[in-house]
Amino acid sequence: MAPRPLPTPDLAPPAHALERLPEEWAALLEAWGEPRFRGGQVFQWIHQRGVCDPAEMTSLPKTLRARLAEELGEELAYPFAVHRRGRAPDRTQKLLLRVAGERDVETVLIPQNDGSADPDVDVADRSEDREVGITSPVTQCISSQIGCAMGCVFCASGVAGLQRHLSAAEIVGQVLLGRELLRQDDEGDRLRNVVLMGMGEPLHNYDAVARALVLMTHPDGLGLSTRRVTLSTSGLIPQIDRLGRDFQGRVQLAISLHATSDERRSAIMPVNRKYPLAELMACLRRYPLPKRRRITLEYTLIAGVNDALEEADALAGLVRGVPVKVNLIPMNPIAESDLGAPDASGVARFRARLMKHGLTATVRRQRGDDIDAACGQLALYGPAGERTPRRRRLPVAGPGGGHGPS
Repeated sequence: MAPRPLPTPDLAPPAHALERLPEEWAALLEAWGEPRFRGGQVFQWIHQRGVCDPAEMTSLPKTLRARLAEELGEELAYPFAVHRRGRAPDRTQKLLLRVAGERDVETVLIPQNDGSADPDVDVADRSEDREVGITSPVTQCISSQIGCAMGCVFCASGVAGLQRHLSAAEIVGQVLLGRELLRQDDEGDRLRNVVLMGMGEPLHNYDAVARALVLMTHPDGLGLSTRRVTLSTSGLIPQIDRLGRDFQGRVQLAISLHATSDERRSAIMPVNRKYPLAELMACLRRYPLPKRRRITLEYTLIAGVNDALEEADALAGLVRGVPVKVNLIPMNPIAESDLGAPDASGVARFRARLMKHGLTATVRRQRGDDIDAACGQLALYGPAGERTPRRRRLPVAGPGGGHGPS
């Protein structure tokens, strides 16, 4: 059964051929003197079959294929090139994509071939995979910006600051490319889930992300279920409210929380100074979640900063009345900071304390950390492949787990 499409809010006009929806293709081709149904065919060739070369769109008349190639040839291609492709022993792949302006953005393909599962993916979805014979579903982590303006201390993406927003074509193009590479690898992997948890704050780039969400979930295109697309945000409250209105709460929401007091959260996540915890929790309580859905709370465990059992108690109190599940993420090391994760026993104790309070809590398994592809490790690189130097100062662990100057 085809997934029910997301509602289509008022979207900014498409700026690239890969961004056009079927009705927008229909309007363009109608102006060329073609019947409107040709627009749906072009959309399906690109987004459902992964074919961008008009010459290969064999259901179209030759005259139309020739005109598409002549007038839109450069646009009917991925808006980036694969600059580097790394593969970890666990088969996680990190793609470094070169976009216009000689800048790079990263996306990660994470196969669940070992029986593990992304905790942001619903149990019912994993059962559905087994029913249709998919034994190795892949989760793709995609980026929405080059760099990031949020300045979270445990994440490498924002070290050099925000360079620019990605277009909707550059966002959805990551998914089209990921699906195509999995097909070429021919190892039985199939793209099933997309998480907007790569470089950037998705809701800071709302217009492009909204169009990309509609494109990714369109039943005539990639056809991803809305249960299989998760958007992670640091907590931009006006945009969360807008997301709920525009998409009726059907976009899976993950909140980067990471602390339970305004003082501590503001120290590691500057966004909290503008949108403090009480306002964020009120926002989550009014988010129009469909029945049986929950919001994911992402909590990066940082040794000596937010991993005390008292923090687990405070977290349980903070989210009372909000339908949530907690995804614990032991901090992955980044070159720009001496902060790190607690040991495995500390992580287990924190999780057990949350579960004692009746919360569902999972621990995100490290995937791809040996190729800097794990959560928080995606960073900017320069034209020659060098890591972009920092623009802001990051804290290091001081005596007793405090923060000292870097």
